[in-house]
Amino acid sequence: MTSHKVVTHLTAALFGTAVMFSTAFSAHAASDNNPYGLIEPGHLRVASLGDAKPYTFTDKSGNFTGFDVEFFKNVAHRIGIDQVSFVGQDFSAILPAVANGQYDAGVAAIGITPAREKTVDFSTGYLAGYLTVLTRSDSGVKNIETLAHKRMGVIQGTLQESYALKHFRQTDLVRFPDNNAAVSALNNGTLDAMFLDYEAAKDYATRFKLVTAADIPSFDAPAGVAIAKDKPAFKAALDKAIKEAMQDGTWKQLYEKWFPGSPMPAQYLPQGQ
Repeated sequence: MTSHKVVTHLTAALFGTAVMFSTAFSAHAASDNNPYGLIEPGHLRVASLGDAKPYTFTDKSGNFTGFDVEFFKNVAHRIGIDQVSFVGQDFSAILPAVANGQYDAGVAAIGITPAREKTVDFSTGYLAGYLTVLTRSDSGVKNIETLAHKRMGVIQGTLQESYALKHFRQTDLVRFPDNNAAVSALNNGTLDAMFLDYEAAKDYATRFKLVTAADIPSFDAPAGVAIAKDKPAFKAALDKAIKEAMQDGTWKQLYEKWFPGSPMPAQYLPQGQ
């Protein structure tokens, strides 16, 4: 081999090594820049609901607000992210969209259940509450027993749907994509009742002069932040931030703001309160 060829091959080898090193360095830098594996570093895209007051809903200006929204933004700030974008989805579409990477997280008072954990991972729980049977005063639904052979609306993919399938076997369940559609059907007489979250039921009862037929405790599936599988650093950061927000009183302050007068789970309060 001539000296020219030796130099050429040596140069190519050195260049290849440099490219490999540069690629490895870039990958490492990208990882450092995006430790939580977000779609866009420093920006959280969140799938949510626009009509689940007081958890997540859009105000008159079209901006997302509510307990879950304010709490998650606080949690995001604690892990170093202040750019958080909420996008409205049908409830049943949230977890698949998070699982396939369309969104970084799902935040909409999403109860943690074994079935849902097959699709996504969850942060530690941050909220627990009650389920309510909401009805009209003339429907004939007075309690759980009188739901038999009645038409009751549920939101597809929710804990309420799962609970109703298990416990209200003689009730005719009608599935809807969101609360507003179900309430409309209840008001126009298509439904006899609807099954929804306690806090949302209070708001609808006030707005449309509806009545409560039953309140059912639901502390076995607390709400958590849904994230894609195999993101341990992201989950660990969220868990740590959520616990900090509970311990320093932020969670309590937001709960009192959005759920005035509602029962307050002791496990989410600062120690000693």
